[in-house]
Amino acid sequence: MDSAIQASPSPASSSAFRSPCLTSASQNCKFPLPTSRVSASSKRMHRGFRLHMDASPNYNISKNHVVSKYSSEWPESQSIFSKQSLNKYFSPLRALVASNTQDIPATPLTGDDKVGVLLLNLGGPETLDDVQPFLFNLFADPDIIRLPRLFRFLQRPLAHFISVLRSPKSREGYASIGGGSPLRKITDAQAEELKKALWQKDVPAEVYVGMRYWHPFTEEAIEQIKKDRITKLVVLPLYPQFSISTSGSSLRLLEGIFREDEYLVNMQHTVIPSWYQREGYIKAMADLIEKELKSFDFPEQVMVFFSAHGVPLAYVEEAGDPYKAEMEECVDLIMEELEKRRITNNYTLAYQSRVGPVEWLKPYTDDTIIELGQKGVKSLLAVPISFVSEHIETLEEIDVEYKELALKSGVEKWGRVPALGCEPTFITDLADAVIESLPYVGAMAVSNLEARQPLVPLGSVEELLAAYDSQRRQLPPPVTVWEWGWTKSAETWNGRAAMLAVLVLLVLEVTTGEGFLHQWGVFPLFHQ
Repeated sequence: MDSAIQASPSPASSSAFRSPCLTSASQNCKFPLPTSRVSASSKRMHRGFRLHMDASPNYNISKNHVVSKYSSEWPESQSIFSKQSLNKYFSPLRALVASNTQDIPATPLTGDDKVGVLLLNLGGPETLDDVQPFLFNLFADPDIIRLPRLFRFLQRPLAHFISVLRSPKSREGYASIGGGSPLRKITDAQAEELKKALWQKDVPAEVYVGMRYWHPFTEEAIEQIKKDRITKLVVLPLYPQFSISTSGSSLRLLEGIFREDEYLVNMQHTVIPSWYQREGYIKAMADLIEKELKSFDFPEQVMVFFSAHGVPLAYVEEAGDPYKAEMEECVDLIMEELEKRRITNNYTLAYQSRVGPVEWLKPYTDDTIIELGQKGVKSLLAVPISFVSEHIETLEEIDVEYKELALKSGVEKWGRVPALGCEPTFITDLADAVIESLPYVGAMAVSNLEARQPLVPLGSVEELLAAYDSQRRQLPPPVTVWEWGWTKSAETWNGRAAMLAVLVLLVLEVTTGEGFLHQWGVFPLFHQ
């Protein structure tokens, strides 16, 4: 295969939206991007509520691609190609972009290779005793709490402080759903069903589960993959939409693991970073919504309320994270599928689970529920759009907190679509996605141990994340308030930074007995 190709921004947007669908393992990585579009059906949303697609530019980038900095043929500065060159490079890969399931090649896809599929997910505490260490792992991730470079040494102490502070309330939440997260059991079941589906399609693959913040950790899954002597690996994050803070974090960790391991460096592998636009996934979501609508007395009057996990606004607006655009397109595709079934309910999209003082994607789920009640909406069907498994965000946050808020706000009938779990259409589509990726696994695999940098075959994870930012800017912290100047927010944080610096200096003075305060005679005065 030839060198990779870079995605160019849509003329309608200065901050390009890019959504890689499949990446091929290699020093020279290549992956196509799904066409993103804004449908006219998004205009059907309930009057008076934020039309979540109106502000989104029109995108048409199905022939755009992203280039790795390790490309051997094209210079790094060459970023945009003509349609002719795109057609030349993308003809064999374009089939992988399509939402619908593709025909499987007649030639064997596995041969003598041992194929593995690595499912990546968040993880969750299985017991109440696991809650605090799980929270520590979560907040110790610099993709979750991004500190300025100067203060990164505080990452772990801050994570410990926050995890201790938040664990009592979190324990209450997990206690209310049975004493722990069901995420591991559900993900294990999904892995087993995916394995069965692959074997039924004559692809004898092993399926592994790697969690980011709890057992089985990604490192544990990788060790098992090595023990099983897997030679071809498909990495499949269980996040339908790509985000720097979810798939990006997991892939960055995976890259670090691969980089230092000789066996993994030589293993052929590929990544499917997002799959929200696949026909099977869209149909599975539409099936669940259609089924739940029938439980209402007047289904046509129900507001379909999509609730997605939020991310800090700075990720989207400053770093070019495609999550919001992918989420909006995903909702639009689901509603288009429902429209084919003569289901034309009003719908809206909001974002939940924000933490901390920074601004996250809006509209917020709780604010939107209150607004819907004030507008006279009486029937509401919640759809957890970014979750493929039940966990605390669905079982406690949506089922308990948001339901209670909705009923207090004037909503009379409440329903909730279950997460996909092991829904057959969904599992079959995941199996098809894996099979469609196999012809490209290792197509440009690293054969030289000195070429260790492109471990996750995206050139590198950093290169993948940079691909979402047309100006290749460094990912900023998700805090628009880390600025210097005479603004209110800047004064607040500048003051906190100054107080922290003074506190650190005082601790050093006291513990070491040395420093400029001792030299100036300030501390000795206190001892007299």
